[in-house]
Amino acid sequence: MTGETGPAPAVDSARTGSPSPDRRRFLTAGAAVVGAAASAQLRLPSAARAAESPLPEGVFSLGVASGDPLPDGVVLWTRLAPDPLHGGGMPERAVSVEWEIGDSERFGRPLRRGVAQARPEYGHSVHVDVRGLRPGREYWYRFRAGGRISPVGRTRTAPHGLSSGGALRLALASCQNWQHGYFTPYADMLAQDPDVVLFVGDYIYESAPSATAPRRHEGTGEPYSLTQYRNRYAQYRTDPDLQAMHAAAPWVVTFDDHEVDNDFAGETPQDPDKQSHDAFMARLTAAYQAYYEHMPVRASAVPNGPHIRMYRRLEFGGLARLNVLDTRQYRSDQATGQAGALDPGLTMLGTRQKRWLLDGLRESPARWNLVGSQIMMAETDLLAGAGKQWFYDAWDGYQAERNRFLKEFRKVSNPVVLTGDRHLTMVADLKEDFADPASAVVGAEFVGTSVSSNGDQDQAAFRKEWDPRMPDNPHWKLLDAHRGYHLFDIRQDGIDARVRIVDTVLQPRARPTTLARLRVDAGRPGVRVV
Repeated sequence: MTGETGPAPAVDSARTGSPSPDRRRFLTAGAAVVGAAASAQLRLPSAARAAESPLPEGVFSLGVASGDPLPDGVVLWTRLAPDPLHGGGMPERAVSVEWEIGDSERFGRPLRRGVAQARPEYGHSVHVDVRGLRPGREYWYRFRAGGRISPVGRTRTAPHGLSSGGALRLALASCQNWQHGYFTPYADMLAQDPDVVLFVGDYIYESAPSATAPRRHEGTGEPYSLTQYRNRYAQYRTDPDLQAMHAAAPWVVTFDDHEVDNDFAGETPQDPDKQSHDAFMARLTAAYQAYYEHMPVRASAVPNGPHIRMYRRLEFGGLARLNVLDTRQYRSDQATGQAGALDPGLTMLGTRQKRWLLDGLRESPARWNLVGSQIMMAETDLLAGAGKQWFYDAWDGYQAERNRFLKEFRKVSNPVVLTGDRHLTMVADLKEDFADPASAVVGAEFVGTSVSSNGDQDQAAFRKEWDPRMPDNPHWKLLDAHRGYHLFDIRQDGIDARVRIVDTVLQPRARPTTLARLRVDAGRPGVRVV
């Protein structure tokens, strides 16, 4: 990648409660603004334009995205795909893609620009790791290839590392099943204007097409090959609400199981009697490759065959440290009973990631220490009355390792775990030892429901099933089965959380509301409903 640099803009002050004029214009127009500057021209040498080969319309059909913000940089992403559901439709050659980033959506003064190569071996995806930007600043970006201009995206850098004040608005999302409904919560998320989106898993689902679903998966079965996974990701990326949200704010992403195979653990598939080890290694290789190709992540996440490095740490000044976990790739196979769940030899994170997380918690200078975990950490006792019954795919199945982290939380500044997987809103106190009802509260956990998975759930049936379990789980503070996401306003003195839900995902438009407001006070472990 080569590029030019321009003069850097002045540093913005910390974010206030009201959007800037530029930000309000962006939000008012919604998704339409994303493509508004497509008729403008990137400032390219005329010789370069004359030499480029034309590409078909729709080459930017999958939109644009940004991710993993740093104080001085961010990753910009796009993928050239004029025929997205049939392998992409690009020629088997590298294509030059110009990129540009500026401090206005009008691009009157480009600050950084350059050329990247969209290569066929990476699905003609582009990952530009732009550096030299100012902290805590909004930027706009776009791409150009083969005479075509991409939609315009907006992003934001993280605050300066020495800043301790200000606020961070973070949206938590997970579990978006195409076949269970439209991704309507993202339309509301766009209007709420988060600084960053944390997506903690199940970006796609690997299930076969269903003739009775509100929307049908492409293809004829589950994906196994690279082309099949590319087609599945491309289908999800065509959802207009998802595409607009990607273009509006930087995302921090990690995967769970459905990006590969339901409930897989390390190198063990859900059904090892049907998938040989070699076959599953080939599937992992294809799935991780397609994941990288469709996510705004850095080169550190380029897969190495059936392995990908996704756990990482992001800093938002002195306000918040975000530890993003990988709870799939290094875990032991799931336990099958209570004795197994208590086995100290089982690991969710693996030795290296476990040490990395503990070191990051112990040494953190941040006011808030956030952990992005794909699966729930607080106990879920499914058995009403005497005895216990757990989900073994969650942290309940790896209790020795979980308890070590919970003991460590007593020495950590304001730990908060942000989770997905359950397709439910489950907000809970984290206790040092869930086997001891009198043990101390050491943190808080927000399980952020699902974007669309489980569709429009029968609320009466849900309450009939789950309400009897509440007395056995006194640490639960809120339990709900609507679709949506969680929104957090993080400040020095506390975190104000809103559970945002929609009335339906079975139609492309929905009515959003706030189901509940919650509060985590700095220096007081646990969460309360406001």
